[in-house]
Amino acid sequence: MTGYIHSIETLGTVDGPGIRFVAFMQGCPMRCRYCHNPDTWALGAGKKISAEELAATALKYKSYIKSGGVTVSGGEPLLQIEFVTGFFKILKAEGIHTALDTSGITFNKKDKNCVARHKELLKYTDLVLLDIKHIDENEHKKLTGLSNENPLGFAKYLSDNGKDIWIRHVLVPEITDNDGYLKRLGAFIGELKTVKNIEVLPYHTMGESKYEKLGIPYTLKGVTPPDKKSVENAVNILNAKGNN
Repeated sequence: MTGYIHSIETLGTVDGPGIRFVAFMQGCPMRCRYCHNPDTWALGAGKKISAEELAATALKYKSYIKSGGVTVSGGEPLLQIEFVTGFFKILKAEGIHTALDTSGITFNKKDKNCVARHKELLKYTDLVLLDIKHIDENEHKKLTGLSNENPLGFAKYLSDNGKDIWIRHVLVPEITDNDGYLKRLGAFIGELKTVKNIEVLPYHTMGESKYEKLGIPYTLKGVTPPDKKSVENAVNILNAKGNN
């Protein structure tokens, strides 16, 4: 089984618990306005590699990641779900903790084959870092270009099947930094039974230069990162799970 990766990070500390080997997969169907890695969007670009080769590379760092693990991020890793499944299967046989960083955009609860593929992957996945972009359907479409039906459906599927979840939410002034939307998201999170952590990620502009190099319009030009008070407010609302 082969796939395409964008890059790797050997000693990651922000994509799951402990020190982690992080593989960033190539390809993403969404076009999030704040995405800082537009160079990961194209599917079939990047470095072609086998699941066995990537696992062998990760296992070179086994002594460093033994208290952490391996995370697959993106792009959107579920675009290459069979590859990730094969990769995680090898790692689990070696006793490595596995985490999946995803938006859940590929999950379609109405498609039995799709559900079966995701179910197989989750056999070898210890933790899902679920990026919920926006709780409002129309605003999600404006922000990412796609509906939030699949991501929210995936969140419920993970909860119903006992899979540990870390919720991630990017706080963007004028878009997601809104108490009404945050309370709705908090209420949704409150319905999930397996959420172990909630992370509010402040919007930043570090990827803006990549858009210029790639000739892609950056539609959030002029938007500044949220201040500490705004981030703390969002954290408090989400952790209150909508009971404000």
